[in-house]
Amino acid sequence: MWPFALWELEPVEFLNDYFYGLAGLGFWGYVAVTLLWMHVTMIGVTLYFHRDQAHRSVDLHPALRHFFRFWLWLNTGAPTKEWVAVHRKHHAFCEREGDPHSPRIFGLKKVLLEGAELYQAEARNKETLEKYGKGTPDDWLERNVYSRFTYSGIALLVVADLVLFGVPGIIMIAFQLANMPVMAAGVINGLCHAKGYRNFETNDASTNLWPIGLFVAGEELHNNHHAFPTSAKFAMRRHEVDMGWLHLKLFSMLGLAKIRRVATPPVLVDEPSSADVAAELDALRAVIVNRMYVLRHYTQHVTLPVLRRELDSLEDNANAVVAKVRRWLSWQPHMLDSESRERLDELRERHPSFATVLQFRAELKALWEGAHTSNERLLADFKEWCARAEASGIQGLQDFAAYLKSFRAMPEPARA
Repeated sequence: MWPFALWELEPVEFLNDYFYGLAGLGFWGYVAVTLLWMHVTMIGVTLYFHRDQAHRSVDLHPALRHFFRFWLWLNTGAPTKEWVAVHRKHHAFCEREGDPHSPRIFGLKKVLLEGAELYQAEARNKETLEKYGKGTPDDWLERNVYSRFTYSGIALLVVADLVLFGVPGIIMIAFQLANMPVMAAGVINGLCHAKGYRNFETNDASTNLWPIGLFVAGEELHNNHHAFPTSAKFAMRRHEVDMGWLHLKLFSMLGLAKIRRVATPPVLVDEPSSADVAAELDALRAVIVNRMYVLRHYTQHVTLPVLRRELDSLEDNANAVVAKVRRWLSWQPHMLDSESRERLDELRERHPSFATVLQFRAELKALWEGAHTSNERLLADFKEWCARAEASGIQGLQDFAAYLKSFRAMPEPARA
């Protein structure tokens, strides 16, 4: 039946002929198309909006960039500059006043249920767009189509779904348009700053929720991303799956993407430290650049083993206590509830060696977070810290000082 003869159809005829749209798929066909459609949207967000535009960790091929710009205009109505600016501001003010969507500020419930509204409110802030949206596309298409007619893409999506998929397309539209508000604005910006586990002791509340990786394309590895924002790869442990990275590797093999930066564990050597000041400063720079790995190593090989030995000597339930302390130490002190802080203080009072290694840890962090008059002063303070660690009589601290001295100058940024 040709479109120009639609008015000749009886209502029942029309429903029979066009109920399932031009595609005429079965139930599972519609399910597959909907899931694929939502997945492509998430891949577009994580690869184009996030890794390519916001953090410059990859360079996508111009053809791929244009495809994702068009696709995200259809499915989200968000211009590139808006998304990038809001996200960059989130990193700049994470968990502090000015963060566009922190559960610590707005509450988890509000971010989960109204995350899209929080995003829209910040996207209307012209100062945010001008300060944090630099370097995003500013061509004819962006100015005259994507930024000018932000909701026209969604309208086009609705029409296309109804024509292609008929009445089932209404349900498909609901899932497609709810995809970003629920999974990105709600789950990632909400749950990934409130629930889950942490690999790295970042200065924010970011967490990982890796089991949902198939749905959010690697963005659920949020703590890993906040630890290394410019890394194109979000997975850091063997069990973690970054679907965005898998797609990126495929695009790289096809010549459609160039991976610029990937976070890798520090390179250590067994040679004695060089007496050359420049070499020592380069090694210290490597320690500071890799401070997320350094802090994790300290917790795993110094703090927790020292606590376990002291608990074992008192025949306490070491496993349960160490498990709790591991979680507590992955958060900044001000992010813990009062009960957890009190319990940590009790453990410090009861276990002198545990208190000592926590103090050493705080002093080490102060080295790279503080202001120094010169690099030479920083190096001298670092050497003095290592000397005191070696003289502490605590085996874990002595081994850790040797670990720090095994760092060498940073290699060239890893590429794949």
